[in-house]
Amino acid sequence: MPYERTGYAPWSLTREAGVQSATVDGTIQVPQYCTPVIDTGFVNVKGEWKGRRSSDEQFIGITKAEGVANGAAVLFPDTNEFPSINMRGFMDLVFAFKPSNGGNYILKTAMGPDTVAYANLTPVNSGANPPIVHNPANDNLVNPLNDTYSAGANVWNIITILDGRVKDQLNLQVSIENSSGGSSDIDFGFMRLV
Repeated sequence: MPYERTGYAPWSLTREAGVQSATVDGTIQVPQYCTPVIDTGFVNVKGEWKGRRSSDEQFIGITKAEGVANGAAVLFPDTNEFPSINMRGFMDLVFAFKPSNGGNYILKTAMGPDTVAYANLTPVNSGANPPIVHNPANDNLVNPLNDTYSAGANVWNIITILDGRVKDQLNLQVSIENSSGGSSDIDFGFMRLV
């Protein structure tokens, strides 16, 4: 149960009279309880509010590409609201795709459209694989995602990129290449995790 204790101030008449006390045993109000604090952000040096991020609770940036030919690649997301994925303040990425034709698909990360600036830089090398140094021990530049995935038809296939491989990427897209042997419609969505 919270309670408060008091102490004599060093400049008080009681102290001047020679009465000693602990600093929490007289007339100064000292809180003796814990107060929970919620950190929701900060004000930067420019005086701008920077709120803390929270994980997306649902898949967003839902996009559909129709009739993707075998051997062709599509960049996702591609909507007016989400022309690319902004990972600033986020650690990991979960994306899902639902092809109408099951089989192999080549998945890669790619630089987003050149109409979206990367911080203050524009144009960017749209569609290029954004390499990172994932393992400082060997200093090799690697693509955060570059793999083949055997996807089921007409079901959501969910892929997670962990370990901060795409952390703070500002203009990111996912390239999905159809290698299933036939034409395929592909639905796509993503979630960001802090």
